[in-house]
Amino acid sequence: MTSQTDPTPETSTGAKARSGRFFRKSRTPLAPADARRQGDISQLAFLTMGGRDPAIAFLNSENTELGGRPIAIATESPEGYDRVATAIRSLARDPEFE
Repeated sequence: MTSQTDPTPETSTGAKARSGRFFRKSRTPLAPADARRQGDISQLAFLTMGGRDPAIAFLNSENTELGGRPIAIATESPEGYDRVATAIRSLARDPEFE
């Protein structure tokens, strides 16, 4: 019979130590300016497009006219933000948009 060992180390009190490695992301956080643009474009979409679901659908879907995902385009540069903001505002004015 083979016994399995628990890979989690124990402390001197017998309690298992937590490594914390399972929930930490290995990515670096967004630069402050990028994070600000991402938050601003999200807020604009939520307020302009009629709520959370249509805004998230638009921001996370590939958009051939913009050349990619609007959230990524708006986050990467001020010019990208302006292009996506213009697209959001024009969609909101479009009577076909609902």
